[in-house]
Amino acid sequence: MRRKILKPKDFPALLKQISDPPELLYMEGELPPEDAIYLAVVGARRFTTYGKEACEKIIGGLNNKNRQIIIVSGLAIGIDGIAHKAALKSGLKTIAIPGSGLDDKVLHPHSNLKLSKDIVESGGCLVSELDWGMPAGVHTFPSRNRIIAGMSHAVLVIEAAEKSGTLITADLATQYNRDVFAVPGSIFSQNSTGTNRLIKAGAALITSAEDILDAFGLPREKENLKIEFPADSVEEKIYSLLVEPIGKDELVRKSGLPPAKANAVVSMMIINGLIKQSGGEIFRA
Repeated sequence: MRRKILKPKDFPALLKQISDPPELLYMEGELPPEDAIYLAVVGARRFTTYGKEACEKIIGGLNNKNRQIIIVSGLAIGIDGIAHKAALKSGLKTIAIPGSGLDDKVLHPHSNLKLSKDIVESGGCLVSELDWGMPAGVHTFPSRNRIIAGMSHAVLVIEAAEKSGTLITADLATQYNRDVFAVPGSIFSQNSTGTNRLIKAGAALITSAEDILDAFGLPREKENLKIEFPADSVEEKIYSLLVEPIGKDELVRKSGLPPAKANAVVSMMIINGLIKQSGGEIFRA
């Protein structure tokens, strides 16, 4: 078992700089190299399909040959867990910082125990300032958020309600002079009130992996190919309406096309991978 107890001199470089660093860090696995870029990705526990897809899409494009990007998150149910899984799927190392000790019997949430094992086996690590067998408590989560923000070069927020622990992490990042990024969302979604407010307050608006690479000054691996449709085609009309996820019935109505024709075109676009359907909503692939 690759377990260590780190003293402050062995902490990740950025974590040494914050005003309230932990006294010790308990770690399972291996810390990534010091020259890597640590990107914290945090968000709502009660995520939407839009939030999940945005998280997977952005992290999926961050596998950069020029400098390693490490995904840091809190192992929580929701966007945190999705971020860790997206990192593993994309070949990125990831660091999980739960609000508990690292022993299997207390690891929180226990439903992500297998994920924690996958993280370590893939070359990442689990980190906590709590003793191995210390269970999670109400006070442990805000405390661990400072470690997430403190060891990271930037924090990316994907979905956050007006009052949430996610915004505590973003606020700490600002206090520590870290960059704050946010994915915008619908004005009708409670899960986007926090992220939209962060953007209004100066957080960088993020809609793609390329935005992250640009913010870190990293070259893009490849440019996304623009999807081109024949001029004035039905496909172009459908695609242009998908500025944000939308229900299929509403999409058909907005298209102004006969329902049978619109449904047939939407079905073919899904089959061809141009658009996707999940959770009752249609959105661009």
